[in-house]
Amino acid sequence: MPAMKKWLLALAGVFALTFGLAACSGDSSESGSGDGTAEAELIQNNDANGDVKLTIGSKNFTEQIVLGEIYAQALEAAGYEVKTDLNLGSETVALQSLEADEISGYPEYISTALTSFFGKDPEAVPGDPEEGASQVNAEASKKGLVALAPTPFSSANAVGLLSERAEELGVEKISDLEGVSEELALYGSPECRQRIDCLLGLQENYGLDFKSFTPVDIGLRYEVLDKGQADVSILFTTDANLGASDKYTTLEDDLGVLPSGNVVFMTKETTIEEAGPDYPATIELVQGGLTEEVMQELSARVDLDKEKPADVASAYLQDAGYTE
Repeated sequence: MPAMKKWLLALAGVFALTFGLAACSGDSSESGSGDGTAEAELIQNNDANGDVKLTIGSKNFTEQIVLGEIYAQALEAAGYEVKTDLNLGSETVALQSLEADEISGYPEYISTALTSFFGKDPEAVPGDPEEGASQVNAEASKKGLVALAPTPFSSANAVGLLSERAEELGVEKISDLEGVSEELALYGSPECRQRIDCLLGLQENYGLDFKSFTPVDIGLRYEVLDKGQADVSILFTTDANLGASDKYTTLEDDLGVLPSGNVVFMTKETTIEEAGPDYPATIELVQGGLTEEVMQELSARVDLDKEKPADVASAYLQDAGYTE
C-alpha cells in the first residue's frame, strides 16, 4: 500500500485514540494517559508564553528527530519561543545536555532511562509503561528531573516474520510459537543471546527452543526474512518497514516479557515551573495520537519517502487536529 494512503488510514484512528486532554488548559493535572475518546483539541496560542524560551532536543535518529519536531512545533503553537537541537547523539549526551540546561527537554525511552541512567538490569524493566514511567520518575526526581506521561506507542524489540508465514503457522502471539519454534530459525542482533528482550527472554519466559539462532547486523533484519534465511527475526515495533507494507507481522508479547519502550519526555522541575502548565500539557496532548501504527508511518515518510522530518511533524499535527 502506498505510504501516503497508509498514512491517512493511520491518522483516521487518531481522534478515537487521542487522550482526553485539555490543550493548554492551565491544569496540567488533566494531562496524561487516560482512556478518553475525546477528539484532539486545537492548541491555543497563549500570549503569556511568549516570554519563555525553550530548546527541544532529541537523539540523532529518525524517530527521535520526528518526535523532537512534533514537540517543538506544538509548543510554538502554544506561544513559546522554541529552538531545536535534534542531533544529540547518545542518551548520555542527551541527559548531560538536559542537566547542563543546554536543552529544556527531550524524548527518552523508559527502558533506556532505567538501564542506562538508573542502573536497572534489563530483566527488571517493567513491561507496563505506567509502572515504568513511575520508576523513572522515582529516580529522576532525585536529580530534579521529571518524566512526563508515556506515549501510547512502544519502540521496543518485537518478534516478527513474513505475514504469509504467520498465516501459514497460524500465529498471532509469541506464545503461539510454543510447539513450532523447534522448526524455526531465529535471527537477531549479536547481543540477543544475553538479552531478556530477545532470545534469552523467549527461552526463559516463553519456553521457546528455536531450531537455530543466528546473529545478524541490525540493518539486515528484514533482508533475512525476505531471502528465507530466517523464519523469525527480531524487529523494532516502530520500524518504517512495518509502516510501509503489510508484508511483515509482529507477534503480540502476550506475557509482557519485552521491556517497555514507550517514550517519556524528560525535563526539569524548574523548567516546568518557569514555563507554566501549558508546557507539559501541550507535550502530553500531542502524543495522544502517536500509536505504533502512526509512528511506523512517520518513520516511513522520512526514511522511505525521503520527506523532511519537520514537514512530517507538521502534517501529523495538522491532520490530527492539533494545529491548523
